[in-house]
Amino acid sequence: MKPQKAKGLETDIIPCAEARSLPGLFAARIRRTPDSPAYRQFDMESGEWRSYTWQETAALVRRWKQALAEENLDPGERVAVLLGNSLEWVCFDQAALALGLVVVPLYPSDTPHNIAFILGDSGARLLLVGTQRRWETLAPLFADGTPLGKVLCKRESEEPEDRSSGSSKKIIVEGVDDWLHRAGQQAEGQPGGQVDIDNALSIDPGALATLVYTSGTTGKPKGVMLSHQNILWNAEATLTAIPGYREDVYLSLLPLSHMFERTVGYYVPIMAGSSVAYARSLKNLPEDLDSVRPRILVAVPQVYEKIRDKVHQQVQEKGRVARTLFDWTIAIGWGRFESMQRRRNEADSRWWHRLAWPVLHRLVAKKILAHLGGELRLAVSGGGPLAAEVSRHFIAMGLPLVQGYGLTETSPVLTANRIEDNIAESVGRALPGVELKLGGQDELLVRSPGLMLGYWNRPEDTQAAIDQDGWFHTGDVARISNDHVFICGRIKEILVTSGGEKIPAGDLQMAITREPLFEQAMVVGEGRPHLAALIVMNQEEWEKFAADLGVQPNDPESLTNPTVKGKVMNRISEALRGFPKYARIRSVHLALEPWTVENGLLTPTMKLKRPEMEKCFADEITRLYNKHDARPEPK
Repeated sequence: MKPQKAKGLETDIIPCAEARSLPGLFAARIRRTPDSPAYRQFDMESGEWRSYTWQETAALVRRWKQALAEENLDPGERVAVLLGNSLEWVCFDQAALALGLVVVPLYPSDTPHNIAFILGDSGARLLLVGTQRRWETLAPLFADGTPLGKVLCKRESEEPEDRSSGSSKKIIVEGVDDWLHRAGQQAEGQPGGQVDIDNALSIDPGALATLVYTSGTTGKPKGVMLSHQNILWNAEATLTAIPGYREDVYLSLLPLSHMFERTVGYYVPIMAGSSVAYARSLKNLPEDLDSVRPRILVAVPQVYEKIRDKVHQQVQEKGRVARTLFDWTIAIGWGRFESMQRRRNEADSRWWHRLAWPVLHRLVAKKILAHLGGELRLAVSGGGPLAAEVSRHFIAMGLPLVQGYGLTETSPVLTANRIEDNIAESVGRALPGVELKLGGQDELLVRSPGLMLGYWNRPEDTQAAIDQDGWFHTGDVARISNDHVFICGRIKEILVTSGGEKIPAGDLQMAITREPLFEQAMVVGEGRPHLAALIVMNQEEWEKFAADLGVQPNDPESLTNPTVKGKVMNRISEALRGFPKYARIRSVHLALEPWTVENGLLTPTMKLKRPEMEKCFADEITRLYNKHDARPEPK
C-alpha cells in the first residue's frame, strides 16, 4: 500500500501480507521510515523527554536480540515481562518475537501469588522484571521443578546483593545493563541499526506469538493463545475502521500487559508509522499531556470519568456564570455533533446556536481541551463500558471520543464506533471481517480471524468457549440495532431476585459510582427479595459530606449513623432514578477502605472479583438482609 495524503495527513499502512509476522511488521517499518520518530520516554536522570527514531530503536532491539539469543532458548519457549510501559518493554518483546519465542506479559499491579501462578502455568524460562526488589517478593514462591532459570532486573538493588533467588532452586538473577553489555561486546563490528528481516519473514504467521492471561474474576486466570496473524489482522482491521496517520502521536497510558493497549497502542502505531510516548503514571498525566501533546489517547472509561469529574468540579467552583456557559457549551456542542452525524436536521437548529458555538468553543471548549494537550484528534475508550454522559461531555466539546469493544480472546477489538458514525451509547459496528450474532439469553457470539488459538493447556475450556461452528461465546449480553452493538451486561452479573426480576448489576454499579461521593460499589441480591449494595466512599467527598452532617469522618461509627445512611440512600436513589422500581437499592453497607488488587478483591484490569467479594463480606451482606427482609418490595 503506497503512502498517500488524506486530509493533510500521510497514510502509510503496512498490510498483513507484507508484514507476515509481528517482527516482520517492525522490520518493514524500519525499512519504510528509518528516520521518523518512533518512541518518546521520560528520562528520570536528566528530567527530560528523550526521543528515538525507528532506526535507533532497531539498534536497541538488535542488542536485546543478541543477548536473548545467547540464552539458548528454543522457538516456542515462553519468556515473561513484568515491567511498566517503556522502550525496554518494546525491545524485549520485539527481540523475543524475532527469535520465535512466546511472550507472556504480566501486570505490574498484580499480586505475587497470581504472578507466580502465571509464570508456573506458562512454563516461562526467563523473566524481565522492573526492579530486583520486585523479584525478591516473588522469589520465595518458587520451588524445585520450576522451569524459570533466569531473572533480568532493569534496576538492581543499591544494597549489597544477595544473588540467591530465595527459592530452593537456583535461579540466576542479573542486571539488564550487564546482560546487554556482554551481548554488545560480541556484536561489535556488525552494521548498527540494521534489522535481520530474514528471520522475521521465516516465522509462520500462524505460530503462537503470545500467552495473555485473562483477569480471572471467577477463578485462576487462563492463558489466551494468540498468533502473529491474529494480532496483525486485528491491527489492520482496526486501522480500516479508524484511520491512522504518520503524524499521529499516541500517549501510552494503559499497561502493555492489557491486550487493548498492546494492539491499539503498540502494534497499530507500528503498522501506521505513528509515534508513541510513554506516560509516567496517572498521577503525572496532566503534565504528560501538556508535554507530549498527543493526537491520540487510548484509555479505559475510568480515565475519562476522572477527567470529566475534575472539569465539573472546577466549573462548579467558578460560580454561576461559568456553570451557565459550560451548560450552554454542552447543549449546543451536542446539537452540533448530532447535526454533523446527520441524526438531526441542521435546519432544525436555532440560528443563534450556530452563531453561539464559535464563541463558546473559544471561551469554554478550547480551554478545557487544552488540558488534554490541545492537539487531540481522537480519543478511544475500551476495556469496559463508558457512560453515555461521559462520552457526551467530550464529544460536545468537539473531541471525537469513540467507544469500542473486544476481548483478550479476540486480539482484542471486535467493534468500534467510526468518527463519522458515532453513537455514544453503543460500542459501534463490527470491524470488517468480524461476524456477530445473538445466542441464548441474548449472549453476543462472534467469529473473527482474530479469534484465539485456544486456552493454554485447557482444551476443555477452549471447547466450552468456542462451539462446533466456530462461534466464540463472549458471556456478554447485548442487543444489535442498525448494525450497532449495545452491551447490556455480563450473563454472570445478571442478578435474578426471588421475584424473578433480572437486573444487570454492572449497570447499577456504574450509575452509583458516577455520583462523586461513591468510589466503588457492588450490588447484591441474587435469590433475594430486593437489592442491596456494598459501597466504598470517596475519601475527599466523604469528609465534606460528613462535615455537612456534623459527624466525624474518621470515626467508623459515622458510617452506620442513621442520618448518614438516610442521606446516602437519597443519593443512591437519585443516581438510579432512571431504573425500574424493582432495581432500586434498599439497604447499604458503607466503608472507606478501597477494594484493590493487593487485597484480592479486584483483578489487574480493575474488575470486581464477585465470588471473593461475597466471601469477604458475607457477614455484612447477611446483616443487610436480616434487617430488611420483611420490608415489601416497592410498587
